[in-house]
Amino acid sequence: MAGKSDQALNSMKMLAIDMIQNAGSGHPGIVLGASPIIYALYLNELNVLAKRPNWVNRDRFVLSAGHGSAMLYSMLYFAGFDLTLADLQRFRDVDSFTPGHPEVNIDLGVECSTGPLGQGIANAVGMALAERYYENLCRAIDKKSNLIDYYTYVLCSEGDLQEGISYEALSFASNQKLNKLVVILDSNKVQIDGSTSISFTEDLISRFEALDFNIINVKNGNNVNDISSALKDAHKSDMPTLIICNTKIGEGSILEGTSMVHGHVLENDDVKSLKEKYHLPLEPFVYNEESRNYVTDFIINRVSKKYELWLREFNELRENNSELLNIINLIEKNDFSVDFDSTNYKINDKYCEQGIISNEKVINFIAPKTRFFVGGSADLATSTKTVINTSGLLSYENPTGRNIAFGVREHAMGGILNGMALSGLRVFGSTFLAFADYLKPAMRMSALMNLPVTYIFTHDSISIGQDGPSHEPVEQLSMLRTIPNMTVFRPCDINEIIGAWEYILKHQGPFSLVISKEKMNILKHTNGKYVQYGAYVVRKEKYRLDGVIVATGSEVAIANKIAEDLFASGKDIRVVSMPCMELFLKQNPVYEEKLLPKDTKIITLEAGSTLMWNRFASSPKYTIGIDNFGMSGKKDDVLKYNNFDYNSLLFKVKELIESE
Repeated sequence: MAGKSDQALNSMKMLAIDMIQNAGSGHPGIVLGASPIIYALYLNELNVLAKRPNWVNRDRFVLSAGHGSAMLYSMLYFAGFDLTLADLQRFRDVDSFTPGHPEVNIDLGVECSTGPLGQGIANAVGMALAERYYENLCRAIDKKSNLIDYYTYVLCSEGDLQEGISYEALSFASNQKLNKLVVILDSNKVQIDGSTSISFTEDLISRFEALDFNIINVKNGNNVNDISSALKDAHKSDMPTLIICNTKIGEGSILEGTSMVHGHVLENDDVKSLKEKYHLPLEPFVYNEESRNYVTDFIINRVSKKYELWLREFNELRENNSELLNIINLIEKNDFSVDFDSTNYKINDKYCEQGIISNEKVINFIAPKTRFFVGGSADLATSTKTVINTSGLLSYENPTGRNIAFGVREHAMGGILNGMALSGLRVFGSTFLAFADYLKPAMRMSALMNLPVTYIFTHDSISIGQDGPSHEPVEQLSMLRTIPNMTVFRPCDINEIIGAWEYILKHQGPFSLVISKEKMNILKHTNGKYVQYGAYVVRKEKYRLDGVIVATGSEVAIANKIAEDLFASGKDIRVVSMPCMELFLKQNPVYEEKLLPKDTKIITLEAGSTLMWNRFASSPKYTIGIDNFGMSGKKDDVLKYNNFDYNSLLFKVKELIESE
């Protein structure tokens, strides 16, 4: 058996090298050095079935070191997933199933998109957290249930561990005692610019001991049996595990042990020498089919019995337990639904409350309707008001709690939320808008994977005042709106907050919900149902149209007051609330022309960067906002200094309306 297994490993490894050679780019170093790790994992430990890729109780594997994608695709091909040899030959081609870095495709065995180092580690932490949540939900329904009981494995590089997000996420995992999380380190002591010693010399074992991780050191990371034994030992721990596999980057290549083998295609003679060493055909993409069949059959024989036991339990329960069935359907089919309709809210006309309090009420209206709505904050829940009041903190002691204390870890929060969303949960995370930049890379991955993560950002303008410019967001709204596939809401009152949540709950994808700390009156003519159109009229001109003010958030109330005051002096102005620029831009152009006639002066008003508003304003001078950093001072003084107090805005709008 060892002979067959070694031959299969070498065939899988060199098939990945063929992919890189054929593409003319890729990362052969990790393929030659770390293939025994991924091979041992899939062959002997990972509970996955290629013909049942959506099996709810499969183990999850995340390749955080996403530059090893050729190695992953080759392994998935040998494991029997629905990849063809032609797919491997199209490695790194446009619109192929084998892109340069893994992109989520559960049917093909790819659990999440990876590439930016460290992100995959945080995703894996989120997956492990979701597993524990589901497992305990099931056992609260049926103590004997084993429907959810899987491990999450992540293969990372030393580069992953140098990114701050990895330490944030692993610190969180330790605090949560996520013992079904297994981190496997491909430790080859080499990175792009040379030896890791030039920038990364800390004692990793001491670092992970300080995190209370279970640590297993595999001295020979080329030994499949030793790696397999370490993987089994990881299951004995009551804490997360780090398995350090000591490897040689580019093992067997003439460039072995050097940074040159990381991201450069091998010389043809080098590839030939490797294939001769492994007694493999020299032609590209020619391999021993018997080797592939050996791997596929071995995995099927090992895992099928476990799947059949699981299926038997599932079939016994599906007839009598709708709660358990709902959990399984959510994970397997992304079957999320919640009874939420913005018209069910009846708001008193005299309603006046901080936006963050209104949002808290909506969150707590949603929460009792589904157990799959979970969230937290980066140590700011008392300020952002994002607590589910009927639930405690999610923890080792309270694994079905629905409030997550991420700590001051914005970046990890985003990555962990992505992992939870990949597991089927509807999740949210909150912080101040000024800190959105801390989690931008994770938000970008949310958008790239189209995950249902809601980022709640509060304290959304320079009106914060005395906290000063570091806490006063100016450019962040524009930043969020530039992320492809990100839908950004900035509601002006509770009606629009409700409407934003209705849209969020009924659609897939990432959302940014920007909520004011300021008190917000309920405005006449706002309507939650109209939020789906992105923009709509909240104050219609009475006799003639002298101009239009487009505003968002707190500035809608200001625009309304300006319009009323100017009406008294003979100017008839329409006010358009634009809670979501992205949704408005998706509407029929006829709708845009109806709201914003081209032959009319269009003025935009938002307490932030004016750059993106040039798309709607009549000209750049018709954009009113803040294009400089704020300052520390009393709210009214800060607004006045920035010419954003009411009198300054009234004067500016009047001047623009009356200008030629």
